[in-house]
Amino acid sequence: MIQTLPITEFDFDAGHLIWDVREPKAYAERHVKGAKNQPLGQIDAAAIKQTEGTLHVLCGGGTRAKKAAELIEQIDPTRTIVILQGGTRKAVAESLPTVAG
Repeated sequence: MIQTLPITEFDFDAGHLIWDVREPKAYAERHVKGAKNQPLGQIDAAAIKQTEGTLHVLCGGGTRAKKAAELIEQIDPTRTIVILQGGTRKAVAESLPTVAG
């Protein structure tokens, strides 16, 4: 099941599983606190099986996150996927917790 949540409403301190589905270079420039880089092109059944529970996905603004959520749902239709709307750009614009490097 795919859900959406504005990134401005996300609880960064709750220890959620977050996949940043951008390419490594973009991820390295800046990403939200706690996010793991899992590029869209590397999402497969093996990667998904290494995770448990709700999977939060984001990208720079939303396009790749939606594609990633749809792909994850195809591979594991029982998984709850939450798209963090606004992505990294919105997180930076709103001074939400982000990390460089």
